[in-house]
Amino acid sequence: MAGTTIVEQVLARASDKDRVNPGEIIDVTVDMAMMHDSGGPRRILGPLAELNMPIWDPNRVVLVADHYAMPNDADEAIILQTARNFARDHAITRYHELEGICHIVPAEEGYIYPGMLMVGGDSHSATPGALGAVAIPMGSTDMLGVLVAGKTWLKVPHTIRIDVEGQLEQGVMAKDAVLWLLGQWGMSHATYRALEYGGTGLASLPVEERMVLTNMAIELGAKTAVCETDAITEQWLTNHGVPLPSSYLRPQGDPFYSEKIVMNLSAIEPLVARPPRPDHVSPVSAIDRQPINQAYIGACTGAKYHDLAMAATVLQGRKVSPRVRFLIAPASRKALQQAAQDGTLQVLIEAGATILSSTCGACAGLGAGILGPNEVGISSTNRNFPGRMGHPTAQVFLASPATVAASAVTGYISDPREVWPS
Repeated sequence: MAGTTIVEQVLARASDKDRVNPGEIIDVTVDMAMMHDSGGPRRILGPLAELNMPIWDPNRVVLVADHYAMPNDADEAIILQTARNFARDHAITRYHELEGICHIVPAEEGYIYPGMLMVGGDSHSATPGALGAVAIPMGSTDMLGVLVAGKTWLKVPHTIRIDVEGQLEQGVMAKDAVLWLLGQWGMSHATYRALEYGGTGLASLPVEERMVLTNMAIELGAKTAVCETDAITEQWLTNHGVPLPSSYLRPQGDPFYSEKIVMNLSAIEPLVARPPRPDHVSPVSAIDRQPINQAYIGACTGAKYHDLAMAATVLQGRKVSPRVRFLIAPASRKALQQAAQDGTLQVLIEAGATILSSTCGACAGLGAGILGPNEVGISSTNRNFPGRMGHPTAQVFLASPATVAASAVTGYISDPREVWPS
């Protein structure tokens, strides 16, 4: 009998089957459902009331207020109030407001464990795959069904195997690796497929860097993404109070993959995605001193503690260009606290950074940090479509936090290796 991929193993367990096959339609039981304030309660409150049914298990629902936290007007305040009231009325104790972004908070709170099946009401909900979970993004209508039944249906995706080799050189980050994939494949190559990351090079990446690989699966068109688990995973789980599984989560036997590729981290250089798409990828070295108005480190993709520490390494002893607004919105309160405890935050502030709330913020065109007409920004976020981060005529270059920090210092898009401490 053919082997099984990681995603097939998890979906087989969730559907109470011995095995599942790509293309098969299955009913699955969900281990956790995650929503945020924008796509959650305000979208499903009315239909849920019409059904007059309780939530199947409030203890398995996570609600994170991150899009409209720190509301800018009365309408946004009402959205937040709706989320708070929904959590109260439905006995959802896992409610988090002003604690960070919905793709980071569940992992930091110890809600995520290898082999679980999670559904999330946001396109970047595949992020927990960094810990060996299978996380499926879905819209509000499907989420409504999950909330009342604890189940949903899925088509089992084909899997693309990505064998990671080597390790990143100083100044290069997992964001550069994802941009490399986007440059190779474009945004539709992996449509409705699962990405499975493994190989010897994966051990060189901390969990927070693996989160970048899984978070941006959606930009590659994928349904979800998952990383093999290992000692790095176990250390994260231990640090966050999660019981360790009995074994590592790996593919079994000789699975069928729709495609296999090798990603050599040692060969990847700092990259940027040029406007107006995440797959318009070029080496930073090929961008000829492009001036910027703003440098932004934020969002679930690029403002975790590891990202802040990498930026601080670049900025140590340097000052931000007077021509640049340098804004940092930490991905979570815990990331901010860790940065404050070890001096990372002080380095960032002394360099000239302005610290914003731990919310989705300018990544989604909300709150502080949006761009004006014809402005140019470089950002650690995941999308650069016209109007995504402000005015439709603004231009956004996507890059790693290290590249963003280096560009903030020089005032133009710059290779972080040129300013990396020796």
